[in-house]
Amino acid sequence: MSSSINTLLSILAFGLLYIYTAIGVLIVIPLTWLNARKPVQIMTQIWAKSVFIVLFKKLHVTGKEHISREKKYIVVANHASLFDIVAIMSFYPEVSWFGHERLLKVPVFGRFLKLIDYVPFKEPTVTNTRHMMEQLMERANNQSVALFPEGTRTLDGKINPFFRGFIYLFRTRDIGILPITLNGFFDLKPKNRFYINFRSKLSVVIHKPISREELAEKNDNEIINRVKSVIESAYH
Repeated sequence: MSSSINTLLSILAFGLLYIYTAIGVLIVIPLTWLNARKPVQIMTQIWAKSVFIVLFKKLHVTGKEHISREKKYIVVANHASLFDIVAIMSFYPEVSWFGHERLLKVPVFGRFLKLIDYVPFKEPTVTNTRHMMEQLMERANNQSVALFPEGTRTLDGKINPFFRGFIYLFRTRDIGILPITLNGFFDLKPKNRFYINFRSKLSVVIHKPISREELAEKNDNEIINRVKSVIESAYH
């Protein structure tokens, strides 16, 4: 499929997604006013799954049995596309997200993120960093939190080095790490390309959680290497 055809189809797809997301936001807003967390999570999951239906994509997910709904995790995944968050929402909506503030500026989608406890990464001043960590720790008391330790989407398809932010959260909470590998999303829609590749194949691998006990005695670099190696083990 030529890039010009992909571009035309992508414009149509983005238009449909914005309209569909706007409808979802209108439905979710009154639920958030009522503090109806479970219905919001159900609507989020339905919306996320529907996004891939609109794109005519089948998302293959393996390892769902590794998620215990009774436990909280730091969900850590590689980052290649705007659709990475949507993919994880489609099977695990009970998470609070931490990511770049610029996503809140995406029309409609940014509003949706605000409704699901998204914690934006702002300019890393001392005050901002302290405030962000306070928000993340507050979220971690009640639910799982998810982040991309690379900090930004890869520009070449390779997994970038991990930052240490998730380690601070790990050390201050009795919580394990749930590594997730996302495949095909760089091919689908990378940061440095406008159009969507509708022929890409998408898959998600949910790994076994890494317990706090396994990592408690390790230093920061050892933790990073352990988590990164698990994610890379299923990456292609």
